Amino acid sequence: MAKESAETLPAETSTKGLVEIFTGEGKGKTSAALGVALRALGQGLRVHIVYFMKGDFPYGEQKILSELSNVTFDRFGFQDFVDPDNVKPEEKEEARKALAAARKAVLSLEYDVVILDEVNVAIAWKLIDLDAVIKLIHDKPKNIELILTGRYADPRLIELADLVTDMVKVKHPFDKGILSRKGIDY
Repeated sequence: MAKESAETLPAETSTKGLVEIFTGEGKGKTSAALGVALRALGQGLRVHIVYFMKGDFPYGEQKILSELSNVTFDRFGFQDFVDPDNVKPEEKEEARKALAAARKAVLSLEYDVVILDEVNVAIAWKLIDLDAVIKLIHDKPKNIELILTGRYADPRLIELADLVTDMVKVKHPFDKGILSRKGIDY
């Protein structure tokens, strides 16, 4: 069987932006999305990342991303984790701002890849409305790659997506009491 490359694919296929979802209980959802971002940047594409619920925490990837060209990001939320049983109005407001920033980025035509990090959790915990994210997917220009990360991806989003990867937790260091490690986990 002949090996296909980007050069042999029809132009429509190689430039069509898809909807990707990285979800599940396992580690690696944001890491997978950032891997796509890195690959896209290596090919000269423009990337924008909207961080939901990851405000001013010092995530390592944000430090290095701020030094790269062709990539921008917005972060929303607070340093403290959201309690899904006690969501505060200001947390909902931050998530609404994140969704507005995501919509602006997707429709701006300034980016080739837009990543909505932890958007699935924001939906599941009722910080933002599922229908607004579905509308964004429907309104997305056809050449924009849109990536949604986070646990609890809604079945309606999964149905709309072109690619869905469910990260399955087999083992995790946290189960042995090993907390998140700087430079490895954040």
